[in-house]
Amino acid sequence: MEEWMGDTSSLSRDIENGTLVTEFILTGLSDLPAVRFSLFAAFLLIYLITLLGNGTILLAIGVDSHLQNPMYFFLTNLSLLDILCPTATVPKMLENLLSERNTISFVGCVLQLYFLVALAGTEVFLLAAMAYDRYVAICKPLRYTMIMSKKLCLQMVAGTWITGFLNSLLHTVMTFTLPYCKLNRVNQYYCDIPPVLALSCASTYAAEMVVLIFGGIFGVGAFMVTLVSYIYIISTILRIRSSEGKRKAFSTCASHLIVVCLFYGTTIFTYARPTSSHHPDQDRMVSMLYGVITPMLNPLIYSLRNKEVKGALKRVIAHKRH
Repeated sequence: MEEWMGDTSSLSRDIENGTLVTEFILTGLSDLPAVRFSLFAAFLLIYLITLLGNGTILLAIGVDSHLQNPMYFFLTNLSLLDILCPTATVPKMLENLLSERNTISFVGCVLQLYFLVALAGTEVFLLAAMAYDRYVAICKPLRYTMIMSKKLCLQMVAGTWITGFLNSLLHTVMTFTLPYCKLNRVNQYYCDIPPVLALSCASTYAAEMVVLIFGGIFGVGAFMVTLVSYIYIISTILRIRSSEGKRKAFSTCASHLIVVCLFYGTTIFTYARPTSSHHPDQDRMVSMLYGVITPMLNPLIYSLRNKEVKGALKRVIAHKRH
């Protein structure tokens, strides 16, 4: 009780003395000038490839009438997310690599965390919706157009975006209504919930419980939809007698399955661990995978494995030449 009263009085003094944090210092990827320039060039190139790749997918789907179906409607939203998600972190990282200051304002940190969590959450729900779409296409092909109506697809996509952003609003409010005084070095190259909470000078128990409970409900729920969909998909494919039929059925969901494995593999490693087992250097490398590298790889995965997308891209290129 005395210890708690001491912490409270200390916090009150910090607030009265104006020592609350007004900016955060983000942990840089390197302090060596030569390495910083090389990292700047590398991540700028990755970011530009990400924008170009996902932008091309959006263009191909938008102009090709052959790709106006639910699968490509969901892919359009995935490509949009893969543009927005790295945009929430990479430009600031590039600026810090050049300036060597590695700082972000308090408001900037709030906005970065909000949009990053919102976009990542939206992608979790969208991947679940895409898994359900593949389940209907393979397991109920004769009823596909009736089940996956335009109205249902719009409702599913709107639901993923709304839920993702409302979920992030809750976590952002819980994180930044806590006081931050004295400590301001974030052990990450961007503002994320675990490293920011670690800096609070008050109890973070409630905020951590909110992350655990809502992350569990939404994350596990979306994961279960994806998992159950693929259990049915695989069992249906295995019952197909011809090897050609199996190959065609599997090719329709192979790209999505690869993207799901990449996304869940990296995010589960980052978030589904106790705080005590987090290692800053290791966490930065893994977050690079799902925050920077995966958005770059997604359009390559879909375009290389999908004949319809490749055909649409060829038609776009041929049209541009003429």
